[in-house]
Amino acid sequence: MGFFDKAKKAVGDLGRKIAESGTIVETIKKKAAALNKKIVLCEGEDSRVVEAAGDCAKEGIAQIVLLGNADKIKVNNPDVDLTGVEIIDPVTSPKLGEYASLLYELRKAKGMTEEQAKEQAKDATFFGALMLKSGDADGFVSGACHSTANTLRPGLQIIKTAPGVSSVSSFNLMVVPVGGNKYIEDDCIVFADCGLNPTYTAEGLADCAIATAKSAKEIAGLDPKIAFLSFSSMGSAKHDNVTVVQEAVKIAKEKAPDLKLDGELQFDAALVPEVAKIKAPNSEVAGHANVFIFPDLAAGNIGYKIAERLGGFQAIGPICQGFAKPLNDLSRGCKSSDIVCAVAITALQTVKE
Repeated sequence: MGFFDKAKKAVGDLGRKIAESGTIVETIKKKAAALNKKIVLCEGEDSRVVEAAGDCAKEGIAQIVLLGNADKIKVNNPDVDLTGVEIIDPVTSPKLGEYASLLYELRKAKGMTEEQAKEQAKDATFFGALMLKSGDADGFVSGACHSTANTLRPGLQIIKTAPGVSSVSSFNLMVVPVGGNKYIEDDCIVFADCGLNPTYTAEGLADCAIATAKSAKEIAGLDPKIAFLSFSSMGSAKHDNVTVVQEAVKIAKEKAPDLKLDGELQFDAALVPEVAKIKAPNSEVAGHANVFIFPDLAAGNIGYKIAERLGGFQAIGPICQGFAKPLNDLSRGCKSSDIVCAVAITALQTVKE
């Protein structure tokens, strides 16, 4: 099992956790439906994906393109109403030649031949990514029966990262437990990166924070107040790991001067007003943060699981961000309802500021 699969298994399934979250998932679905985006589901051979496609169309969450052989899909899923779902077979699609040429142009510098591009474009995951690249779809969801590496590879090779973004990252929505939390005004906060990148450069950490702020606003409706976390608050400790975070804060402020962000901050200084007055009295973010940027994957993964298991928070994610266009992975243990939720979030990620 590769790193991406281990990470995916460790952090759990995006959709299932969203489906359990009640109000927030309904809000996400309604917001997605209002956008009427076209989302491609790459795995028509999987009955869960087929069922999700039908449900998405029925609920009006998005326009759905399902990849696979139409006859086989209908024979294998006789009880699923696919009214409103567009089914495309990559192997017989009239777009195959166009997409193969696009893939060749994108990958010829890496040694790909035209014949290899034509064969690769027949693969549904690559075909879906090429649809997205060409503007024939607004978002991409795969991974129900493919590994994370197989899902993200066409994303990295074809969609690539957004302009000015050095690396793809992920975030988790942390839903406040029933009864609320005295330090949190909204019904959720955001943690990043808890599921994708083991380590970050200062620039990568800054880009992760900027992308997460955008996600927090567009998906959760938050007014992002971003805290860069560390074991130090405003220079209270000296260490190379602290320096990286300090540099990331400087870069983020230069790249996104309108964002409310600060650091480095210990978690209590970022969250608790009384502690913030002592450790960071001049910070407008300290004591009021709702977006928490962890310095590395170890801290983020441990932190979100402590909040989930001991604090009663519900963790939704990891959700990919930083691609030039919306592309998300699923757990291979997902349910059809999980896929519906992933489609809704992917639709919301199409929103541009």
